Amino acid sequence: MPRVVLDPNVLTSGLLTARGASTRILLHQRSGAFELVTSPALSTELRAALRRDKFRRYVTADEADEFVELVRRESTMIQDPEASTGPIGEDPGDEYLIRLARTARADALVSGDPDLTRLKPRIPVKTPREFLDGLG
Repeated sequence: MPRVVLDPNVLTSGLLTARGASTRILLHQRSGAFELVTSPALSTELRAALRRDKFRRYVTADEADEFVELVRRESTMIQDPEASTGPIGEDPGDEYLIRLARTARADALVSGDPDLTRLKPRIPVKTPREFLDGLG
């Protein structure tokens, strides 16, 4: 079974939209198509993102917290990896995702973030659409 790290933006999009690649990825995860790997830092970023005022029209703060807890329960949680080398990506805020994917030996880091997708030759990053296409 593939091990996968989902960027918090993919998780957020999957929750907030009724259709689209991110929503379909979450449905595949719920059906057991892949193992979702998370960490405390990823959960913290997801919770902070979903608690932004701009998302209140889509989900309440309680619903956002419930979603974060669901993601935590249905994932393999590993400790936040320590930085062992210099930065790999362009955005320092993405380094924890790269380290998490490497430490977890993830088959894919799924993100639509151009700063991460540009790293394809160096890490197994896929856009949500590419990841879905690979699931078949």
